[in-house]
Parts: sequence; structure tokens; C-alpha cells
Amino acid sequence: QVQLVESGGGLVQPGGSLRLSCAASGISFSIYTMIWYRQAPGKQRELVASITSGGNRNYADSVKGRFTISRDNAKNTVLLQMNSLKPEDTAVYICKAMYPGYNYWGQGTQVTVSS
Repeated sequence: QVQLVESGGGLVQPGGSLRLSCAASGISFSIYTMIWYRQAPGKQRELVASITSGGNRNYADSVKGRFTISRDNAKNTVLLQMNSLKPEDTAVYICKAMYPGYNYWGQGTQVTVSS
């Protein structure tokens, strides 16, 4: 049984930081591309950051320079370090594991940026 479990969300003030974690089980984690998406109320799901099995990273323009994605294959975990958070970063952040023919999603973790 495949599971992706996100954690680390919460309420933070503008300018603050959070680190999200997505723990995977039931898959050969190291071969998967791992992706963080986010979905705000009334908006389409947006790709935030991705990291391939080889460690190549990509970011949405809106988070470049503020967010960093990383992975720990020994712990089957992908992290999203979020700095200089803005109110517009408020969303449910969802983890996805992707491999040709296979896509698995987590349930998401809420991030709220507000004073």
C-alpha cells in the first residue's frame, strides 16, 4: 500500500519560514520524481517545486529564491523549505510521487500565512 504523508504545515506570519515534509512508503522512493503542489481556495492546483531521481530541481517563478526542495532517499522523504513567506503562499500543500505510469498523491497539509 502506497502512502504519502505530509507534515509541517501551520500558521506563520508574513516573512516567516516553514519546512514541509512528505514521507513516502510502499514505493521505490529513489526512482520517483517528487513534486510539491499547492491549491488555494478558488484557484487551480499549482506546481510549486519538483526534484527528479537524479536531483534536478525546478521551481515555480513565484517561489524561486524563497523555497528549496530536497530529498533524503535513505528516509524516503522529500522536504520543502519555505522562507520569506507571503500571504499569497497560503494554500494546501500536496506531495506527489511520479514515475512513468505511476502517480501517487498525499492528502496535503495546510499552510496559512497571516498576521
